[in-house]
Amino acid sequence: MPTREPLHCGVRFCGGCNPRYERIKALEELKSRLNGKASFSFAEEGASYDVLLVIGGCPNCCASYEQYEAVRGAIKVWDESHIEGASSKIEILLMEDETSGLEKNL
Repeated sequence: MPTREPLHCGVRFCGGCNPRYERIKALEELKSRLNGKASFSFAEEGASYDVLLVIGGCPNCCASYEQYEAVRGAIKVWDESHIEGASSKIEILLMEDETSGLEKNL
């Protein structure tokens, strides 16, 4: 069975004016949960990502992200309790890719 490519996630942080949790720790936790299944890099304009991970420090989650290209959309995290949900959403995208790949091979 061929090895699948990791999902490429662009990461956009808010400015940190009112953080209520450690945003870097949230990213590290996601990296740990998705070890090898997803790659993460700081989002850059002009680059294309599978998904954009927007990490805000408070419920406003005001970081702009429209300037980035993400084929599969954006996932927002603005609280530690959202880490599991973000991880699950990325896992679902990976399963969809796997299913799509199987259909192409039939």
